[in-house]
Amino acid sequence: MVRLVWRQLDEVPSEFGRAVVTIGNFDGVHLGHRVTLDRARAVADTFGPDVALVVVSFDPHPMAVLAPGREPAVLTTIDQRVELLVAAGADHVLVLPFTRELASWPPDEFVQRVLVDALHAVAVVVGANFRFGHRAAGDVDTLRARGTSDGFVVDAVELVGGERPWSSTAVREALARGDVVAAAGVLGRPHTVEGVVVEGDHRGRELGYPTANVPTSGMRAVPADGVYAGWLRRLDDPEAPQWPAAISVGTNPTFAGTDRRVESYVLDRDDLELYEVPVRVSFHQQLRGQVRFDGVDDLVRQMAVDVDRTRELLTHREGQQRPAAPAG
Repeated sequence: MVRLVWRQLDEVPSEFGRAVVTIGNFDGVHLGHRVTLDRARAVADTFGPDVALVVVSFDPHPMAVLAPGREPAVLTTIDQRVELLVAAGADHVLVLPFTRELASWPPDEFVQRVLVDALHAVAVVVGANFRFGHRAAGDVDTLRARGTSDGFVVDAVELVGGERPWSSTAVREALARGDVVAAAGVLGRPHTVEGVVVEGDHRGRELGYPTANVPTSGMRAVPADGVYAGWLRRLDDPEAPQWPAAISVGTNPTFAGTDRRVESYVLDRDDLELYEVPVRVSFHQQLRGQVRFDGVDDLVRQMAVDVDRTRELLTHREGQQRPAAPAG
């Protein structure tokens, strides 16, 4: 089956066949999402190869439209989310632009236009707490009532993850305190950020640790200020390796900096030319919080310690659980 991504409802072909559909924002495509996606994939398989699994997601985050300025920092770009959804078993992904018009649709209109008319759903798989339609008036019972009349079954998946269910909120909270290990535990992979490398102030190179600098302005969720062990990979070359890196997130308080950025020193490499190159930074473990040092000598001594600790952590980690490219 040829996998397709649709960015508008009217891009779904009129001759599209039947589908098992799962719906959600799926920001992060974390382990909780994977439970729902796995269930949906299993349900689709029971119908045979002629029934596709379609994942319906939304962009931008609904809060960005309904309450601008109060939306959460997203964990994945929409392109990465699509990659992860396909890797999780989706045959097709429908990304609905979330607008005030879409938000105004009553539940019945959403079911009719998306599930019945466009996707010809034979089954719908959603989380047990799923809400949809204007003012979130629709729920699983709403879907089941429509399914009875429109010929699709509904499977509601309970939240999982122990006392604290796996959720995008749990990932954001872990990142806010710099606990990238806990974030990875919910995501099922290291958290990553992406951006284009910009020319910095060259202090890192002068100190013996040249860095690839990515501004955090407009970036998705970034871990708390501090120093981390992780990896850097350029995205303009599909064959590029992932390099071990010591990563600083913050404003360079020792030099009275004000611009927050992600700075990655690739271990033992001073020959990389990465200006204007898109990169992906993966976070493995926090080494320490951000510190303002009294002088450059103190900073350089600590940087050497950070690099040695990064090498130690990633050498131990390498070959056990390095983040996979390209979907991590």
